[in-house]
Amino acid sequence: MEDLELAKELVQAKKDVVKEIQKVIVGQDEVIEDLLVALFSKGHCLFVGVPGLAKTLLVSTLAQVLNLKFSRIQFTPDLMPGDITGTDILHEDQATGKRSFQFIKGPIFSNIILADEINRTPPKTQAALLQAMQEHQVTVGGATYHLDQPFLVFATQNPIEHEGTYPLPEAQLDRFMFIINVSYPTREQEVEIALSTTSGHHPEIEVVLDAERVQELQKLVPRVPVSEHVAHYAVDLVQSTRPNQNGSSPSFVEEWIDWGAGPRASQYLILGAKARALMDERVSITVEDVRSVARQVLEHRIILNFKAEAENITPADIISKLLENVKVG
Repeated sequence: MEDLELAKELVQAKKDVVKEIQKVIVGQDEVIEDLLVALFSKGHCLFVGVPGLAKTLLVSTLAQVLNLKFSRIQFTPDLMPGDITGTDILHEDQATGKRSFQFIKGPIFSNIILADEINRTPPKTQAALLQAMQEHQVTVGGATYHLDQPFLVFATQNPIEHEGTYPLPEAQLDRFMFIINVSYPTREQEVEIALSTTSGHHPEIEVVLDAERVQELQKLVPRVPVSEHVAHYAVDLVQSTRPNQNGSSPSFVEEWIDWGAGPRASQYLILGAKARALMDERVSITVEDVRSVARQVLEHRIILNFKAEAENITPADIISKLLENVKVG
């Protein structure tokens, strides 16, 4: 009975969070939905979109609605790992004159981290996020520090500027549960944005949850039951992205893909499907729930070969074909 009550609370929380976010964000309904699926699944997200689409505002508003600590890190070529994790500084006790090293926490010690334009900093600094994203802890000067919970990294990436950028390594991309594409608003939405942002009116945002309740709802998601045939479908979908899979991969996968998705993709498909089902007021997941999160989970885990790029084939094209080809077992 406790889980059913929590499920009802999650549904209401989702409605309330969406209502508050929509006070400042016009449109982007699918983006908000995907963001909340990732939130309840404890998954990190990579937002891809041109500047000015309110990605930063969306994430900061979410933190405000959930009453969570928020840090925005602007990734630049001169950003160092210590600027993210924190560093040891030499501290002198004024009374005794004794000197000792004292750890000063970096911006990573927050609940929600916005890594703005993450591909603008070198791999050494990008790697500073790896341990934090996977293990929820950082190691500095031989000492390990646990991060505050809940802990989520929402990164942004500008898809149109490549000069002076450093593509994210596949190992780090795999840490992101979702890739979320943020598109331009419609004409009507852009008119509403232009009017609302130039009126001088600042809507009041109400707090819906807190850190403790967010963690309780996050713990509920893995407890949602999943049938064997749905799990088999998720794994079949992931395995079908891999070329040379004992002859079971579709011909277009063999033709266009260098590397497919790893086992973490299967886990995220099922977790995302569970969160989606709960948000839709259901306590069991279907194949359609898995399909609804397939593009977000798989798009950044499919590495195309030169032939695909030459023919202007995208990972999204591959996923669409896979969803047509992979049958429910």
